Amino acid sequence: MTAATLFTPQITPELDDTGLDNHATIIENEGVDYDDAADDMSEEALIEGQTTSPESAQFRKLQKKLRRQVSWAIRDFNMIEDGDVVMVCVSGGKDSYTLLDILLLLKRIAPISFDIVAVNLDQKQPGYPEDILPAYLNEQGIAHYILEKDTYSIVKSVVPEGKTYCSACSRLRRGSLYGFAKQIGATKIALGHHRDDMLATFFLNLFHGGALKSMPPKLLSDDKQNLLIRPLAYVEEKDIIEYARLKAFPIIPCNLCGSQTNLQRAIINDMLREWDNAHPQRLASIFKAMQNVAPSQLADRELFDFERLSLERDDNERVFEGDNIQAGQTDSLAEIGLPVSPKTQTFNPKFASDNSNDQLSTGTEKVAEHNRTMQKIPTINPVL
Repeated sequence: MTAATLFTPQITPELDDTGLDNHATIIENEGVDYDDAADDMSEEALIEGQTTSPESAQFRKLQKKLRRQVSWAIRDFNMIEDGDVVMVCVSGGKDSYTLLDILLLLKRIAPISFDIVAVNLDQKQPGYPEDILPAYLNEQGIAHYILEKDTYSIVKSVVPEGKTYCSACSRLRRGSLYGFAKQIGATKIALGHHRDDMLATFFLNLFHGGALKSMPPKLLSDDKQNLLIRPLAYVEEKDIIEYARLKAFPIIPCNLCGSQTNLQRAIINDMLREWDNAHPQRLASIFKAMQNVAPSQLADRELFDFERLSLERDDNERVFEGDNIQAGQTDSLAEIGLPVSPKTQTFNPKFASDNSNDQLSTGTEKVAEHNRTMQKIPTINPVL
């Protein structure tokens, strides 16, 4: 059984009042196959072992929303299949904690069998609290590995003073985790990037990289040895922040290397938050646009064959609808082979007055009313 079967919803997505296929709105009100099993379970069973009070209606509502958003992403992109071993990369931040927590919840209620193992890479940054994650994972009874590798010293030695370490650090971290996933036989690598991360990456590439690209919800690594999934692709960061607060996760800060100031990503994130506060539907619209690409309306010659575009006109003549056409330099027009007196036709009759053929009164009011009616401009949608 595949994720496409497992996570197939019982409803057809509807457009909200913005015209968007808003998964978040639909998910709040509708269920999916495997998720119905969760609704049949008692809330106590679903929240067993959690630090937040089971009586918290706010927590239950938020957890249900995240659970269903993650299930939609898994279904839409066939992220998890029967028999998968999902390696969840846990950094100690709010995103990876939330991802791990929601996937463990889904594992308990899903009608297919898949396993989850948490993996953390201790990169030996100064001041890194190396006891926090193992303590949390052991307390929760979660199978895990803690990988120790001093990539911090390597990054320090190769990155010029004053430059940010993030790019080099992430490449080294990614290489280590990819290799370990193959070593232990993990079939999927789950990363904690959420919707806002994907939007921020889109704008970073747009503003600074000259490319329309982002983080895809599912990705085959360049060497084709690993499949990466981002189950939080439909989840908003503000919901993750609230969920982490309610769950009281032991957060490990990500600024231990001291290179986080003036990052372009931070600037983009501030821009997105300002947009979200001022225009609540804007980010949803942008994310929807990332799922609704029209190559013929862009300028990438690799995606669309602009060179071979050709006319396919029929013999039907479309005569200009208007009052008059003034032709200038008629000799030149004739030399080109163009008409010197193109035909015209009146506006569509449906826009004319019902009494347009009647004798007009000489009264001022009737003449003015007739003129207003005849000057009404029809709506035309030309095919460009």
